[in-house]
Amino acid sequence: MHQEDLGFDYYRYKQLLAEAVDEKRRLELINLLIEERAKDRLAAQQAADRAAITAMNIATVLGKAR
Repeated sequence: MHQEDLGFDYYRYKQLLAEAVDEKRRLELINLLIEERAKDRLAAQQAADRAAITAMNIATVLGKAR
């Protein structure tokens, strides 16, 4: 992995992985990764929705200006 994701805290996850010495901690790490990825996807979807609404509003305003 040469280029890190913007939201991916490589050093934090590396530390958590090193600390995951038993099954319980490994499962907690897996759940954390899943939750944080879900949050990232939700944020991306919300940004896309905002952009679509903005584009629709601009199109409406430009359509009325004609």
